Amino acid sequence: MADNWYYVQKGNRHGPVEVDVIMSMITNQELKTEDFVWKKGFENWKKIKEVPELEVKQAPAAPQLPPEVAKLPEKEIKFSALNPDERVIFIRIGADRGGAATDYGPFSLKQIKQLFKENRINGKTLVFVTGMRDWKLLADLPEYQEVFEEVPPMIQEADRRAAVRKPFIARLFVQNNKSLFEGICRDISIGGMQVLLDNFNGNAGDRISINVHPENTDYHFVASGVVVRILEGNSGFSFRFQGLSDEAKRSIEKYVQEN
Repeated sequence: MADNWYYVQKGNRHGPVEVDVIMSMITNQELKTEDFVWKKGFENWKKIKEVPELEVKQAPAAPQLPPEVAKLPEKEIKFSALNPDERVIFIRIGADRGGAATDYGPFSLKQIKQLFKENRINGKTLVFVTGMRDWKLLADLPEYQEVFEEVPPMIQEADRRAAVRKPFIARLFVQNNKSLFEGICRDISIGGMQVLLDNFNGNAGDRISINVHPENTDYHFVASGVVVRILEGNSGFSFRFQGLSDEAKRSIEKYVQEN
């Protein structure tokens, strides 16, 4: 069972809370190093700076990605040529059913076919594979009939214009690892976000540098922070920002307000 922590803020005692809450408050500068905390086992209240486990280490600076990585050329993706078991396809549910858009994935082509068979996705569902520049309606895939064995549905131009919005792509490095990963961002706030990608070889607690670079550069930002949770099925991770710059905060707030 996680330890219960108590803290003093503006002269008032608060708690119990888990250590992650304390760490988040320290990161967001809601608690200072001179503020007091206590948990079972302490003889008395201690200042945060006196508790080694509450030390917030400086995250590595987010790298400036080389031009050939920061803006990759669009690739022609043939779904029928994909490895049927490789999880590389992201989907956006919501616009196909008149609801709020939510991103899921990555899925394999085999899983996409099963979702289609179960009527959980349809021709208006948006799909994306790394290397594409935009989301694409499933019905607009040239090989739709080959993949799904039926004639594609008619899509009204108004539906097409309303549905398409550029993906929020993150390119990231794990600390001390030169491997580049690329995934789709969702649930973005100034506190953190989730990144959807397959086979992320990191762990909760890893510090990473991340470069968020959708084609719409109004929302571009770089950040560093810590992985707080690996998503079920190793389909991505939750990421908490640390030391987020004012420029990055403005970019995120602009995105949240407009989307």
